[in-house]
Amino acid sequence: MLRGNTDFCCINYRGMVYSMTGFGRAEGTVNGKQITVEIKSLNGKQFEMNAKQLPPLLRAYELELRNKLLAILYRGTIDFTIQIKQDGASKPMVINTALAVYYYQSMKQIAQELGIAEDNILSTLMRMPEVIVADQDALPESEWAAIEQLIIKAAQLLMQHREAEGRMLNTDLENHINNIESLLAQVPPHEEQRIEKIKQKIQQSLQATVGTEAIDANRFEQELIYYLERMDISEEKTRLQQHCDYFRHAMQETEVAKGKKLSFILQEIGREINTLGSKANHADIQKLVIAMKDALEKAKEQILNVL
Repeated sequence: MLRGNTDFCCINYRGMVYSMTGFGRAEGTVNGKQITVEIKSLNGKQFEMNAKQLPPLLRAYELELRNKLLAILYRGTIDFTIQIKQDGASKPMVINTALAVYYYQSMKQIAQELGIAEDNILSTLMRMPEVIVADQDALPESEWAAIEQLIIKAAQLLMQHREAEGRMLNTDLENHINNIESLLAQVPPHEEQRIEKIKQKIQQSLQATVGTEAIDANRFEQELIYYLERMDISEEKTRLQQHCDYFRHAMQETEVAKGKKLSFILQEIGREINTLGSKANHADIQKLVIAMKDALEKAKEQILNVL
């Protein structure tokens, strides 16, 4: 009998981002054993699984377990716990009677020789090594197959949790990219004024240095064109828009783990914004660039939570 915290189903991964964080729990009964599986995921650059409390019965399947979770969860810091209980005990145990008798006889002889009361021999005996042991050293393959299904179920429930949180991340990231695009669209109205200010600044500088009569008009126009070409921001605007379009397209891809890819695209967006700011030479455009950087930093903070 298997049961979980939501209806069990296979996830149909859609074109959206998934959160790095999530939780999944599944419970069931396997051959008289009560099984509880809990999986929690947090942010992580790679796949890192913490299974320090893995029951000894499952140690033989640890590598298989890791590979199975990696295939479903992709990456993140994973805390995995599983409890196996039978008849109310976390571990089905038996008493090694032969060894207990041997310990008892030895303890009784020592107590008689030293004249010590024998009242506490039994409680001491139960704490001796190997007197109480697990009734199984390994889990039967048939039981592992059933437990494996519970583990898969818990992992898929975790992915459903990631999907739900991912919807909010998706909306936030789209808003930040839309904000950058909106600010970019406000740049062109300032460009004509920007060019005129640059021209006036150069003329005033030359007049102050060599005087108006000494300025060669043709040479001045050539130098101005050269300078304006160096200060041109058309390519930066085009590439910035292309990166924003690509980012939005990448968010809609069916690939599940795309946080790293989206992070790389944000780096490219940042380069174009920085170049735009360094070449702007205009107060109003600089203000727009600062606002773009603010939106970009917010997107970078959110992308750390994306699978």
